[in-house]
Amino acid sequence: MAATGVIADFALPAALEAGEPPEARGLARDQVRLLVSNLATDSIEHARFHDLPRWLAAGDLLVVNTSGTLNAALAATTERGERLELHLSTRLPGGFWSAEVRQPATPASRADRTPRAGTTLRLPGGGRATLLAPYPFSGTIDAASRLWIAAVLTPEPIPQYLERHGRPIRYGYVARAWPSSSYQTVFATDPGSAEMPSAARPFTPELVTRLVSHGVQIAPVLLHTGVASLEDHEPPYEEYYRVPRQTAERVNAARARGHRVIAVGTTVVRALETVTDDSGLTSPGSGWTNLVITADRSLRSATGLITGLHEPRATHLAMLERVVDAAARTAGSRQAGGDAFCAPCHLERAYAEARATGYLWHEFGDSHLIIGA
Repeated sequence: MAATGVIADFALPAALEAGEPPEARGLARDQVRLLVSNLATDSIEHARFHDLPRWLAAGDLLVVNTSGTLNAALAATTERGERLELHLSTRLPGGFWSAEVRQPATPASRADRTPRAGTTLRLPGGGRATLLAPYPFSGTIDAASRLWIAAVLTPEPIPQYLERHGRPIRYGYVARAWPSSSYQTVFATDPGSAEMPSAARPFTPELVTRLVSHGVQIAPVLLHTGVASLEDHEPPYEEYYRVPRQTAERVNAARARGHRVIAVGTTVVRALETVTDDSGLTSPGSGWTNLVITADRSLRSATGLITGLHEPRATHLAMLERVVDAAARTAGSRQAGGDAFCAPCHLERAYAEARATGYLWHEFGDSHLIIGA
């Protein structure tokens, strides 16, 4: 197997798509399975998420995303009465939104590229949205597009309006609707994400207490996630982030003292990497980031990651490879036989084991801890 590139394409069986929260399967949030990539030994272990303290040490820093999930899916109708669905994605500068128009379907909506600029949609409760231009803008106003810059007018502030009239975004592998509470993490304090920052979903107040009593630090960042594109596997677009000064200082201190910085989710990696320079110094900051971690960019901040299991061809897999590379260098990991550690080889094997042993994918699925030592 080549030592470069992300995990090879694979077929994800429908049986491995988590279609309901673990609570509906009789499990507590922290009882989902945990795949542990231990890069110090190039080994893979299998556990439950509540076992997480076993792999963390006093002084290690967990960085978590405090973004809460909006009820970002809205029923919509055109001026001709055609029924559609509008997914609000990211609030843009100037009060505009990036948004996705979708066709209602069973069990969940599907992408729709037929609307054009100038289309006005009627929303529940007297709301209205007008599609202004394709997003990102490709040079012609008449192009077909999955995402749009939209002017959204509502009779009350967006969070309250969505709480009243919206519902959580879901895709075809989730057969029925679940309440908004199913899409919030224990760390959520600032509503703004179109889709749940799901890497943190398995944390419970009890597990957080155990980690803190174990000497593990927890620091917040904010990154409001936009809509994913499971159909097209597009990279994420601009998303709003905020890294507080205290969090930046704690990241720098942990790294300086030789402790691990574990990002809880690829959203956290994106936020931290946006404000971390070539020397590895993390600074406070806020704004919109379009950063995508790819194979030609080294990872500068996190040395480990808690994440879900990602689909084949998803851009998050490129980021996972960079995290594995960085964590392996920190751990001084080597493969058997003395060869240099092969990040893609390890990930390929980890994902093969996950499929073979029945791990579940997506936001209601199982977890993956990637750690150095």
